[in-house]
Amino acid sequence: MTAARRFVANAATACTRHKIISSSKAKGSISQISIAGSNHRAHSSTTIRHSSTANRNDAASTSSPPPPPPSPQSPPIGSYVSGPITHFGYESVSINEKEGRVKKVFENVADNYDVMNDFMSAGLHRYWKDELLRMTGVEPMAKAIRRRASLNYAHVSDDDVDGSDNASLLSILDVAGGTGDVAFRFVDAAKCEERAKSSGKDEISVTVCDINPEMLRVGEARARKKYGSALLDDTSALKFVEGNAQYLPFEDESFDLYTIAFGLRNVTDVDMALRDALRVLKPGGRFLCLEFSHVTTVPLATLYDAYSFNVIPKLGEMVANDRDSYQYLVESIRKFCTQEELVSRMEAAGFEDAKYTNMTGGMVAVHEGW
Repeated sequence: MTAARRFVANAATACTRHKIISSSKAKGSISQISIAGSNHRAHSSTTIRHSSTANRNDAASTSSPPPPPPSPQSPPIGSYVSGPITHFGYESVSINEKEGRVKKVFENVADNYDVMNDFMSAGLHRYWKDELLRMTGVEPMAKAIRRRASLNYAHVSDDDVDGSDNASLLSILDVAGGTGDVAFRFVDAAKCEERAKSSGKDEISVTVCDINPEMLRVGEARARKKYGSALLDDTSALKFVEGNAQYLPFEDESFDLYTIAFGLRNVTDVDMALRDALRVLKPGGRFLCLEFSHVTTVPLATLYDAYSFNVIPKLGEMVANDRDSYQYLVESIRKFCTQEELVSRMEAAGFEDAKYTNMTGGMVAVHEGW
């Protein structure tokens, strides 16, 4: 546990002192570094172009003008799944086999999922999810919707309120969120529990979709214990739906906001999941993905790897009697896309203004697009 404490201390220091934000687009790569102090915030950005100092010096020593630099472009990418074989951690498996094995992992950890996330992140996943909530803007959007709705109700008689308009003013989909950890943040930010004290369907809806029925079972049980049944049965502010991220069980243009936290790397075909995310979003709807990513600083990467491979599987064995599931989860992070590659895949799927924000030195990243 000494390694775990050392990891938490270093990660927490990096998190509070340095927030590294990186953005990558199809026409170049932009790095923005934001250093937050107690009373001020400084911003700087650098556009990286494909030219070297040596080339500039060579050009300066000749009389001929230097050639124009090549146009920056995102690296070409192939299909996420090509052929019948894919990866399950560091192991090569068939495409059909991976889905079943991932499903088994989460069946094994469903009852201890939040504990698992504490192990994977040394507790930092709570901060990262809070940051995801802030980035979505759900809280101010919900306030505006509630205010407008209350004004409308004040000018409508009881006879006119027949419940015929069932469309939510703000529809949120949280994919791979079976236990409700992210969805509950949306429910609380939108004050859906308070709204459930009134009659009628809520103007704001949060739908949790997960491929694993065990995860959904845990999530719904937690929701009923935390909020009671009115939120699920009366106002329909919160729903739990079984479904695969690659072909979601929802109609086109159904949601204003799509989030997926620590789930995309477990999908067999990431490209297919991204395309289906765009399909179910309304025009102008927003996609945000919070996922473990690739650490950008060598000291933190060394510490993080040591913690991941030497501590996490052992903790999984001690606490959950399941070393293999935790070993897979550690390996799956290393096999997942880099930050820049995921941006390229989002653009290929059709998202506009795709970009990412690194947190804790790239340990995780939030990718977003429209």
